[in-house]
Amino acid sequence: MSDVDAARAQWQQAQGDDLLIFTSPAAVRYATALTALDTRAVVVATGQGTSRALLRHGVDAQVPTTRQDSEGVLALPALQSLQGRRVALITAPDGRGLLQEQLAKRGATVREVHVYTRGAPRLNRRHIDAVMQLPSTACVLISSADAMRHLLTFLPVAARDRLRRAVAVVSSDRIAELARLDGFSRVEMASSAHSEDLLAAACKICSRTPH
Repeated sequence: MSDVDAARAQWQQAQGDDLLIFTSPAAVRYATALTALDTRAVVVATGQGTSRALLRHGVDAQVPTTRQDSEGVLALPALQSLQGRRVALITAPDGRGLLQEQLAKRGATVREVHVYTRGAPRLNRRHIDAVMQLPSTACVLISSADAMRHLLTFLPVAARDRLRRAVAVVSSDRIAELARLDGFSRVEMASSAHSEDLLAAACKICSRTPH
């Protein structure tokens, strides 16, 4: 059985569970590419971007209204009492592990369905030159802690320093905290990880920044 066939079989089985938690818009996109979303489960999205992706498949998911991350998901009323419940995480490998740990502590039987993988970027001279040309008024849109860490790892020192001078527009409290730890001195929060919300936050910042 190929990896794709195995993922498809796991995804089909997961749709019979009690709760489905999608951790990103990518998780929705790749899961539904394997086979259609057809479930009676309670469906949860980690943020508005993931919720919108699910809505395009006819699913009105529960979504945190405060923190749009694992902590926000864990605060949802539907996830407080999980004894004997089957919960499937639709995600990629190598996540934080917080959801798995806390859901199991609350009595759930947890399965992970890995429908895609995250990879490190392949940066070339063109990417580095683009970063080196960023003005201090630039905004960098960050919706993934992994993407931010990969970028800061693979960029040369001078390009890293230039990137950190920009305003980091982030999609969650957790990424905001990590951005500050990684050296960004100016961090602003978008309302979600959706590209429209990240761009709206950047536009708001630019409108009040003298040029």
